[in-house]
Amino acid sequence: MEFPIVDAHQHFWDPRVNYHPWLCDQPPIPFRYGDYAALRRPYLPADYFADAGQHQVVKTVYVETEWDPRDPISEMRYVERLRRESGFPTVAVAQAWLDREELGATLAGLAQFDFVRGIRHKPRPGQMDDTRWRSGFAQLVRRGLRFDLQAPWPQLEEAARLARDFPDAHIILNHTGLPADRSREGIAGWANALGKLAACPNAAIKISGLGVPGQAWTVASNRAVVLAAIDIFGIGRSMFASNFPVDGLCASFDAIVAGMLAIVRDFSAAEQRALFHDNAIRIYDMERT
Repeated sequence: MEFPIVDAHQHFWDPRVNYHPWLCDQPPIPFRYGDYAALRRPYLPADYFADAGQHQVVKTVYVETEWDPRDPISEMRYVERLRRESGFPTVAVAQAWLDREELGATLAGLAQFDFVRGIRHKPRPGQMDDTRWRSGFAQLVRRGLRFDLQAPWPQLEEAARLARDFPDAHIILNHTGLPADRSREGIAGWANALGKLAACPNAAIKISGLGVPGQAWTVASNRAVVLAAIDIFGIGRSMFASNFPVDGLCASFDAIVAGMLAIVRDFSAAEQRALFHDNAIRIYDMERT
């Protein structure tokens, strides 16, 4: 690779000292990749860069890690310390619950961290149409924060309505819209839903989260999905993301990067650089750090 990488979605955590219900509580919650016992350990910048290996990762986007929902501000204090000690992550997407009474106070608290670029909320089906939830979303937009959306693709019609109704919002779809059903019918439904959101110019997508339980991450299994997602959103609104360490349950960092490069090998050098570097810097406003 002749250009550096900006990883648009990665995580750090240390469940020895910080409370993450999904990493700390027993029994483990159901998880789309199955057994995640290997994740229930510290994962810090040194671990990430050991996984990244030879790849020149120059900037990253930390995405909230389902930290104790009673205290989302402390997660950003923890990230602030990591940045001070290691220089990473570059920017962060914080936790906030858009339908809670304390949202205003949470957003005010997050405003003290100049590296916070947005929030992630995983809405329930129908929630993006809910009046209370949308009132919270409006607060987010007024503060100029991005919205990282993680939701299964059947919810993307709701997301498209949200994007149309809030044209000043920046909505970033996580994990390729979660195309878990790789049957012909499943992929057709996923592509149709993706198209509805992509029709909104204020939406972008992160190409990540492509693991399938019980199967290796391979070019053959993911080529069609990756190329379809990029074709639907366009190269200018698509970003590479590792989702490490979570996607490490499916493949090594090198296998994912090498696989993505193989899939887009026929793209121009400028298009590849946009996917792996330039788009994330622009979409997450990383020059302002």
